[in-house]
Amino acid sequence: MKSFVVVIDTQSDFMHEKGALSVASAEALIPAAQDFLRALRPEETEGVLFTFDTHEPDIFAASEEGKEFPLHCVRGSAGWENVLAPSLVAPAIPVRRLEKGVFDMWKEPDVALLSEHDRAASPLPRDAFFDDLMARGVRDVTVIGVAADYCVKWAVDGLVARGFSVSVPRALTAGIHRDIDTVAAEDFEGRLTVA
Repeated sequence: MKSFVVVIDTQSDFMHEKGALSVASAEALIPAAQDFLRALRPEETEGVLFTFDTHEPDIFAASEEGKEFPLHCVRGSAGWENVLAPSLVAPAIPVRRLEKGVFDMWKEPDVALLSEHDRAASPLPRDAFFDDLMARGVRDVTVIGVAADYCVKWAVDGLVARGFSVSVPRALTAGIHRDIDTVAAEDFEGRLTVA
């Protein structure tokens, strides 16, 4: 059975040392993440989803993120751009994107997934998309990206709640205050595999 991959917020503002909200050691993850995406095989991979932390300055200041972090990932800015090109993924594997204005990719209603290969394709409603994966027997999801103790954690939580078996390669994520092993032990109690 094929698996699915979710790449969380691998954007310049998080991944580069001089980014607006640089995650310690995230820049060092980039080559390994590129290799991981290049190695995905169409016969084993149902698809790849890139999430984008996406902010507008006038909204951010009053948001939960704005209370804790400086402004970052402003739509259209250099810091908003993904450091991992969708072209790293084999053309036969569908690649989609999800733009979110909050930590948790599951929190906002009516969020849609956009095709990275076909910009004219109709957006797919997030919840219906993941329901369809489950209905087709896709159960295994690998999550990579940042930050382990924020957006990765909430992505994993939503996937686990929907019945998926989730793994996070420790070499492909970094945290702000807690690493993925600590997050798995403190927040998931055996419901998350860290490899």
